[in-house]
Amino acid sequence: MHTLAQIEAAATTVYRSFQATPQYRWGLLSERLGSDCWLKHENHTPVGAFKIRGGLTYFEALRQRGALPREVMSATRGNHGQSIGWAARANGIACTIVVPKGNSVEKNAAMRALGVQLLEHGEDFQEAREFAIQLASERGAHMVPSFHTDLLSGVSTYWWEFMRAVPQLDVIYVPIGQGSGACSAITAKLALGHKARIVGVVSAHATTYADSLTAGRVVEAPVNTQLADGMACRIADAEALALMAPHLDHIVQVTDAEVAQAMRWIFADTHNVAEGAGAAAFAAAMQERDSLHGQVVGAALSGGNVDSAVFAKVLAAS
Repeated sequence: MHTLAQIEAAATTVYRSFQATPQYRWGLLSERLGSDCWLKHENHTPVGAFKIRGGLTYFEALRQRGALPREVMSATRGNHGQSIGWAARANGIACTIVVPKGNSVEKNAAMRALGVQLLEHGEDFQEAREFAIQLASERGAHMVPSFHTDLLSGVSTYWWEFMRAVPQLDVIYVPIGQGSGACSAITAKLALGHKARIVGVVSAHATTYADSLTAGRVVEAPVNTQLADGMACRIADAEALALMAPHLDHIVQVTDAEVAQAMRWIFADTHNVAEGAGAAAFAAAMQERDSLHGQVVGAALSGGNVDSAVFAKVLAAS
């Protein structure tokens, strides 16, 4: 866990690239939910998702240790790869990212625009990740993981911003992909001594974190979400589980249909675009709306990077 001073130092690093993202209490979303509803707009970062914060602090930690490599590699479904690509370019370092076959066309294009060498390999994130680890070893490149303390320090800054800006939050819903978002929410809550309960949200079609938290150990689960690619994790990270287990209030599972409906609601009520994982938190809140009356609810709009054709299909289905 990071201290308040460490999170504040991480914010200094982040703010060299962009300023704090906004959080708004949206009237129509609040009416729909039946409770005060605040969205934290991580869709407003320079790469359209919260991950950039972690990339910036990860590379800053390497720089401070005098350990900046000549090349970095990583694996992603898109937003982590954009984060690493952005930070690698800022530091003048070559970057290779592995994505699974059939990955988001527009996320792939965004990574290439950052100077990333993009490789497609495997049927899911886990296969892409294993290939990236192997390739990094063969090439002597530095493998950037999806979960690491130096990533968490940066990601914690968005929860630190949110909880400081809205101290009256009673409950916060956070999507879980590889776990950095949820663990960083916990870190910021503890550092600030904030009262908010933290609820983890997983895809009902990618349940490794829900299953693993229930079992008390890593449990692999199949992934078949078609919409929430940012939550499409097959094998939970053991370190992330250890951080989450004592501090998450509970877990909510949301279906692709619920996520699609949340994407439509967020667009209709705020005219912000949420990708599948980005809408999952609000989907979970709506699932639990009957128990939220009188509470102040926060939800992460963790990213807005959905392919145009996919978003058009989601909107047309309303």
